[in-house]
Amino acid sequence: MSKKTMVLGVAALLSASIALTACGSRTAETSAATTKTAKIAVIAPLTGDLSVMGLGIKNSVDLAIKQANDAKAIPGWTLALDAQDDTANPDVGANAATKVAADKSVVAVVGTLNSGVAQSVQPILNTGNIAMVSPANTNPSLTIGADPANPKRTYPNYFRVCTTDAVQGPFAAQYVYNTLKLTKVAVVNDKKPYGQGLAEAFAKEFTKLGGTVVDNATVNKDDKDFSTVISVMKSKSPELVYFGTEFQLAGPMSSQMKAAGLNVPLMGGDGIYDDKFIALAGAKAEGDLATSVGAPIESLASGKSFLEAYKAAGYKDGYSAYGAYAYDAANAIIAALKVSLPNSADAAAARPGTITALANVSFDGVTGKVGFDKYGDATAKVLTVYTVASGKWVAKATDTAK
Repeated sequence: MSKKTMVLGVAALLSASIALTACGSRTAETSAATTKTAKIAVIAPLTGDLSVMGLGIKNSVDLAIKQANDAKAIPGWTLALDAQDDTANPDVGANAATKVAADKSVVAVVGTLNSGVAQSVQPILNTGNIAMVSPANTNPSLTIGADPANPKRTYPNYFRVCTTDAVQGPFAAQYVYNTLKLTKVAVVNDKKPYGQGLAEAFAKEFTKLGGTVVDNATVNKDDKDFSTVISVMKSKSPELVYFGTEFQLAGPMSSQMKAAGLNVPLMGGDGIYDDKFIALAGAKAEGDLATSVGAPIESLASGKSFLEAYKAAGYKDGYSAYGAYAYDAANAIIAALKVSLPNSADAAAARPGTITALANVSFDGVTGKVGFDKYGDATAKVLTVYTVASGKWVAKATDTAK
């Protein structure tokens, strides 16, 4: 072969190689250009007293998003997490919602933790046609309005995967009266929408069953010393104290009750069902009680899969009381996005369709069957009673609320 022929051959090969490389680059660029991003935001307390629950929510949504992306659940789209800290404060939550609504890449929100924060967030997201699915709000008025006798859906964009105080309060009262056979209780609440609503629902059902509420008291959300309230309750000899609040108040209340000689169980709702309650209440928390939504996660095959995936993901924070519900909330949104995103030019354009699609979502989640009624409430009404035994929460009874 002549040198001239060899040079021409090498040149041809180089030319072909460059052409193929250029073609590959254009293909990659085209592929990247056709992959669009939609954000699922989380609005929850990521700092402060309730951050243990908020971080569990955030991480669980992050897990659902990563799994959806790995599975290429929505061809042509990548999902991303946008986490916003509401510090469990309604005004901060409203600011977070305003920020989220202004971001055209946000298509839906998982949140909030607190019912009081939800009241500020709901109208802002509704104006922006942004679906909101809460893993933890239990105040009934968020879905059916202020008059339960004449229910009317408040905001069409709002859904939740947990049961409400109207279900949880009576469930707890029935357990106390029918199972524990107690007839005299004291009831306390922290004046917040969640705590007040839950305490009122408990007291109403307990009285209806034939029990007596010997004292009905309130405390402030920032109180540290409960000696005055405890003194009054002790004088009326209750067999149990029901406290509508979250763990940061319930733990100290339990500890101070026992120290003052009021040696009866403290009971609360899902807001106290966290290991932080036991840490704050101390050794004498043994026998205290809580109700929480759903069946124990570890008792469900789907729940075990979630726990394994969460552990494998390496999050430094636990999933806490609402992690599994946040995971189901995120997957409800993702199921809706499979309908709304493919034919949308961008995430903002998919917002109305996502709300419509959510109304028809139905699947087996890690907490049980996930679906919504005409008000946006969860169709599942399963709850569990837990008690503190040997320094841990232990399930006592799981049933469907009646």
